[in-house]
Amino acid sequence: MKLLVKLGGTLLDTPDSRDRLAVELVAASKQHELIVVHGGGKQMTRYLAEHGIQSRFVNGLRVTTTETLDAVLKVLAGSVNHELVASLNRAGALAVGLSGIDALIAEAEQMDPALGAVGRVTKSNPALLHLLTANGYLPVVACVAGDHHGQVYNVNADQMAVACAAAWGASQLVFLTDVEGVLDESRCVRPVLTAQESQRFIDAGVATGGMQAKLNAALTAVESGVEQVHIAPGAASEILARILAGEAVGTRIVLSEVHVA
Repeated sequence: MKLLVKLGGTLLDTPDSRDRLAVELVAASKQHELIVVHGGGKQMTRYLAEHGIQSRFVNGLRVTTTETLDAVLKVLAGSVNHELVASLNRAGALAVGLSGIDALIAEAEQMDPALGAVGRVTKSNPALLHLLTANGYLPVVACVAGDHHGQVYNVNADQMAVACAAAWGASQLVFLTDVEGVLDESRCVRPVLTAQESQRFIDAGVATGGMQAKLNAALTAVESGVEQVHIAPGAASEILARILAGEAVGTRIVLSEVHVA
């Protein structure tokens, strides 16, 4: 099975959490072809504050000035990416640190001039991902994209994960995050959601903010051929193995439920 795991930056902020997840990812890579995509918003905000640059957000997206884009390259494609690669190698992988700029794995266009260098992923070129995974390497992709004109864009990590998963032909996409899953109207975690139910959660305001963005990303994924998407708590013990074993942990999003007579 082809598996893509997206890690939220919060989960990578301490060596203990990073190393624990690295062990789980390497174990999964021995059974499945694996790609890892990661964010790093928390680390970005801290770095900018330390350098006297205020973070400004519009509709949840970080306004990316020239100074901010420099930080994106230094932090997301730099320290966060390479610290994760080092943890994976320590756990036994042959990990390769990448960003969407490399071989134009992710092409993007400017989303809105008011947001600066924030990009919308328009295409993913999976040739390098196929080459690496077919030869036993573990690609680790930071959420930075480019274009044929040499422009660099800060892109949403969820959107990056979906674009790579769809183009690479992943069967399963797992978002490991800092929440337990998708909550319903009663504030209980919903084990399974169809695309139609997910859209209803969005339209009714049940899922808002970051969860709304994740559900939108999950919808795009299943509509693009990914069989299932999991939104699950990355801090939970053995979380990836439990998901792959079929345990009902977090929320599984599918295009539609199959009912057997």
